[in-house]
Amino acid sequence: MSKDIYSIVTSLARSMGNLDAIVSKAEAFAAEREIDPNVLIQARLRPDMLPFVAQIRICTDVAKGAAARLTGSETPKWADDEATFADIHARLKKGIDFLGAFNAAQFDGAAERDVLLKVPNREFRFKGIDYLNGFVLPNFYFHVSIAYAILRFNGVGLGKMDYLGG
Repeated sequence: MSKDIYSIVTSLARSMGNLDAIVSKAEAFAAEREIDPNVLIQARLRPDMLPFVAQIRICTDVAKGAAARLTGSETPKWADDEATFADIHARLKKGIDFLGAFNAAQFDGAAERDVLLKVPNREFRFKGIDYLNGFVLPNFYFHVSIAYAILRFNGVGLGKMDYLGG
């Protein structure tokens, strides 16, 4: 089971790599059309939704939190101060590198590990496998999808294979 959980967590790194390639396409799109990059970085699907950059932050936060909590490690705290495409690339790389620092053995017992997730004004308690399946995966892929949708909605030439990766 630990190898399965490790494999699932490493798939988050792969998706962040795909997202990094999508960000590169957005960057090129803005440059080609002489669009202020901040237009895409701060773009939203709806006024009451978080902007593109926040979707990236949440993806990386969910992924790093998953790896840390499932291995009983400390979850690093990162400033949410990305303002440029370069900053976004760096945030994604930091997330990918963080996940890459783990090995399968560190996930031994992860399925049954008690996980406490604290969010403002609330705490959630899970067993590791329930945390992974019921919180991490749906939350992570929701925000990856929204990031993709924001860029696609704004005209960036993206397709399904960009989301899935090559």
